[in-house]
Amino acid sequence: MSSLKNVLYWLIANSLGGVNRGRIIDELFKKPQNANELSINLAVEYKTVRYHLQVLEENKLIISVGGGYGKTYFPSDELQTDKQIFYEIWDKIGKKRN
Repeated sequence: MSSLKNVLYWLIANSLGGVNRGRIIDELFKKPQNANELSINLAVEYKTVRYHLQVLEENKLIISVGGGYGKTYFPSDELQTDKQIFYEIWDKIGKKRN
């Protein structure tokens, strides 16, 4: 199992908040967004989105550009390259929990 797959499985399938993290990643594959846009689009509390963005960024699954309120998030290059690994896990685990 690749290290990316291990990290994704741990952060999405085996942790509280994994569904929200999966939803955020899925949303960022559609288009780069800031925390406020994600909060609105996912109907999730802003502070909750910020927390999950921090976890995802610390684990190198997403990157950010800019600062402050307009800080915009993107999938990392590694995640973008291997996004089928994310969808393999998300399709089996994440979507079933919604």
